[in-house]
Parts: sequence; C-alpha cells; structure tokens
Amino acid sequence: MTFVKDASVSPYSFNAAFPPRGNLHFVRVFPSGPGGGNPAPVVLDADAMPADAMKAIAAHYGHESAFVCMPHDAANTMRLRFFVPEHEMEMCGHATLGALWLLRRLGRWTSRVATLETLSGIVDARYCEHTQSIAVSQPKGSVVPVGDETLRARICDVLRINVEELDSLGIVNATTSRTKTLIPVRSVQRLNSLTPSLDDVQELCDALGSTGLYPFAVESAEPLNVHARQFPRSSGYPEDAATGIAAAAMLYGALHYRLLAHGASDMIVHQGYAMGKPSCILVRMRIPGDPDAGCWISGAVESTTLEPVQ
Repeated sequence: MTFVKDASVSPYSFNAAFPPRGNLHFVRVFPSGPGGGNPAPVVLDADAMPADAMKAIAAHYGHESAFVCMPHDAANTMRLRFFVPEHEMEMCGHATLGALWLLRRLGRWTSRVATLETLSGIVDARYCEHTQSIAVSQPKGSVVPVGDETLRARICDVLRINVEELDSLGIVNATTSRTKTLIPVRSVQRLNSLTPSLDDVQELCDALGSTGLYPFAVESAEPLNVHARQFPRSSGYPEDAATGIAAAAMLYGALHYRLLAHGASDMIVHQGYAMGKPSCILVRMRIPGDPDAGCWISGAVESTTLEPVQ
C-alpha cells in the first residue's frame, strides 16, 4: 500500500466552522494566472465523517470538496467522496487531482500509479516524475446531438444569445462521468460576455438530461485550444472556474465535431476567464488514436486559502 493513513487521527464529530486540526487543506486546481483555477477543500482521514458533515464543509466554503478515506478493497489505493453545497457527487475531476497532489506533497501517496474508489467507479491516476504532473482518468465518452428545435431555442433563451451567434457545429450532449451540454459559440469574446438566466439553468438541464451547460468557442485549431464556461445544473453556485469532467466531455465533443487535427490526441480547455479566474485543463486520449480507451485530464495545482461563504 503506497497511500498512508495518519494513524494519529481518531474518529471525531465535525463542526463546519471548526474543521479538525491538520485534516483540512485547500488547493487551487488548473490555475493559469493570478487568482485562477478552481478551489477545493480537501479533508484527509475522513473515514469517520458522516455525510452531513461532508456536505456542511462544501456549503461552508462554497466549493466542491474532496474527502479521502481508506478503500473498501485493499487492492485499491484510496477511496474518495465528493460533495458540493447541495449534494454528494459521483466524481469530481479537479477535486481528485487536488487531493492526489496534496497526498503526494505530504508523502502519503508515493507510487507511480493509483486506483481510486469513487461512486462513479474505479478511477486511475498516474504520476509523471519527469514533469512532476498528475493525470486522472475518465472513461470513454459518448456524444448525442440535441436535435429538438424546442430545446435548442430554450438553450438560446437561457443563455440570452441569438441563434446566429452559435457556431454551425451543433449542440450535443457529451458524456464521460457525467453528461454536459456542449454549445458552440462563434467567438471567445461573445462566450465571455454571456449573462445567462441562472434561475432557469436547472430546469433546462433536467429537460436535456444534462448536469451542466458548457458553451465553448474555438480559439485555435492546431493545437486545438477552446475556451468554455460551465453553468452547473444544481451545485449551489452559478458558475465553475474549471471543470475537469466537462473538459473530458469536450474532448469527445471535439472528436465528434472533427476539430482535432489528423493524428492529434489532445487539446487544451481554457475556462474561468469571464470570472477573473483563468484556468487551463489538458485533456488527452489514454492511448493516442484510440478514443475507446478513455482519456486523461491534468493541469497545475497549488495550495491556497479559502474563506467561508457569507
């Protein structure tokens, strides 16, 4: 076992305002400039924490939060649980990456690879000594066009965008761990000026069978760089600064749209610029040229501080 539990930590009750000393850490994942990236609280040795306490942390700090536990199966490296202010999540890409980075920094994950138990299933991770980077796996994606004219019109209404401002690529639902609705916009400038009707996002996502609206615009073709924004269905906050799961779905959207140059197997997703939180996510196929093998998401991580939400 190359993941080490701190044996000095005993079971505890939890008050969100007073986290257990030494167990609560804060990371910022996928930063690409000052103030960038998606913050995440990470709680270590969380086996004894009840679900309500985990949800309370997410609500207290207003961000997706990761909780590191011992695995149910000793053959796996660790178990991760994820909460947003409103509910538990099956999987969270940036919180996974942040938790792994923290454990690496503390010397509690020392192997080159890891298998992680999550509610979405087993997730693989790998550490590259040469680049000192961590990558987290996502399963093979699927893409389904949104052909219903009423739904497409509703998307424009909620995003407050004219249909002429959409790119001709077409709106699709793309799925890896979760389904995201990819909405191509003609320019990065228009993308960043969107002011959606946030009160209507959840109802629209329910109609789409999606967990978030993901409008995007292509910045460059070779290498493929896109800018995107994520308006989640019901997480307890209006917009995400960086969304690893959506970026993975975007890779399969890019394959569907034939945006990847011949022989290319990766892309860069920029997010958070409209929020003043510039972020950068690298997505690449696990096996170049074989999208059926799934993909990796990776990016920078740094320590940060977080204040409770008001």
